[in-house]
Amino acid sequence: MPKWTTTDIPDQTGRTAIITGANSGLGFETATALAAKGARVVLAVRNLDKGKDAANRITATTPGAEVRLQQLDLASLAGIRSAAEELKADHPRIDLLINNAGVMYPPKQTTQDGFELQFGTNHLGHFALTGLLLERLLPVEGSRVVTVSSVGHRIRAAIHFDDLNWANNYSRVGAYGQSKLANLLFTYELQRRLASTDRTPIAVAAHPGGSNTDLGRHMPALLGGPAMQLLTQSAAMGALPTLRAATDPAVHGGQYYGPGGFGGLRGYPVLASSSKQSHDPDLQRRLWQVSEELTGVTYPID
Repeated sequence: MPKWTTTDIPDQTGRTAIITGANSGLGFETATALAAKGARVVLAVRNLDKGKDAANRITATTPGAEVRLQQLDLASLAGIRSAAEELKADHPRIDLLINNAGVMYPPKQTTQDGFELQFGTNHLGHFALTGLLLERLLPVEGSRVVTVSSVGHRIRAAIHFDDLNWANNYSRVGAYGQSKLANLLFTYELQRRLASTDRTPIAVAAHPGGSNTDLGRHMPALLGGPAMQLLTQSAAMGALPTLRAATDPAVHGGQYYGPGGFGGLRGYPVLASSSKQSHDPDLQRRLWQVSEELTGVTYPID
């Protein structure tokens, strides 16, 4: 089977791609590749100074690339609403929304709205942003919502409806697993709702395997040694599943892409499988309802 790489990305001229967390790591590599193929890329970032540096690096490698910045703090529902209004005002059509930003294994912290940081940022922040922007994707042929999950959705992962914010017995690994499982439950439920209304966008998920990015800065030292380095790959390789999910014409809604090598940690992007739990329709619907209640965001397809 041929190895899918950035050379397989179709021409993206005329398309607008919004990428969260695009100033570094996977998001930066995703933005760079899409800009090189002609897309107008919007770097939705918390730190504008870092965003400006990233934009300059992209235009240095792709002169003439159209790169824009949008301040976005996924740990603030008010900030998400403000950013969404600005994005809708600036972009009458959105072709790609790539929910890439995330936090992994931090010490116990909360968002501005009191949510556990990983669940609040990785899931609830993107749930709210997607719902607020979806009206700009609905009429656009070929539009996609791509959400980045993780192999971590299998590790100590469950949706703790009785304590979503880990007020008791916080586990940074468990909380991360919950947030990444939530990413998949959200993707599958969003696709089901889009398909039931026969609307244009599709919802797809991806994971980067083990990638060398700043995301792992809170990882215990035991997991970051030389042996672990053999199981990881560059951010550019880690971004390929996201790029395939976002651009490959053969992709269908509800699919999940990840590296095809050992344990799904390395290699070129292929169709991946997710846990049985992630495909539970009752769990998907319950999380969706709770997410609406917590964020105050309802979708224009409901």
